[in-house]
This record gives sequence, C-alpha cells and structure tokens, in this order.
Amino acid sequence: MRKIIAVFAALAVVGLASPAFAMSMSFKWGPTKNCNDSKSPPITVKNVPDGTRKLKFKMVDLNKPTFNHGGGTVTWKGNGDLPYGAFRYKGPCPPSPHTYEISVIALGSGNKVLATAKSRQRFP
Repeated sequence: MRKIIAVFAALAVVGLASPAFAMSMSFKWGPTKNCNDSKSPPITVKNVPDGTRKLKFKMVDLNKPTFNHGGGTVTWKGNGDLPYGAFRYKGPCPPSPHTYEISVIALGSGNKVLATAKSRQRFP
C-alpha cells in the first residue's frame, strides 16, 4: 500500500512541475519602429489553458520601471501567434539599450486568472 501511495505522490509532483503544461510566451521586436511605436510587437503564446477568453498584456522597462508603457487586451481565439499591432501601447524609446519585459495573463470567465507568463528582450 505504501508503494502505491508513493508512486501516486511522485506522479502528482511530476505532473505539477512539468513545464509542458505551463503557459509560455515569447516576442520579437520584428517591425517595431525605433521610437514610440504604438503597435505591439509580434507575440507567440503557447499552452494557453482551456477556458481562456482574453489575454491581457503589459510591458515594463526593467531599466526604468516607473515609466508606464501600458499594454492591451485581446480576445483569445485559439491562435497563439499574435501579429504586429495586435494591441496598442506606448512602445520603447530608450536613450540607450534597455531590457523590456512583456507579461501576459490568461483570463477566463469573470476575469478569473488562469495562467501567467512573461518574456524579456533588449531594445534596440
């Protein structure tokens, strides 16, 4: 009996820690213009949980976190490839290369948070 419980406990830990089930995101600056481009960069989101209705994005300049770049919200339609300009925000315009972090929250009905992810890139 103890062996069976130990096996189930090990399987539960592996299942919970498995990155295959975690939502992830990445982005590339792509066609982003050099300064204050209001169109979001191309973004890829993977492993979006079932029940997701909206994806809410926010960008932070890690070198100047007090500057509000904002973000945007898009309706989730099942395609994880969001094109350049999927939402509007205050694009990057640093005096020297800065590192930016874009985060995403998957929202279900009633704006319940289902998952989160983030990614970082330097600009330019």
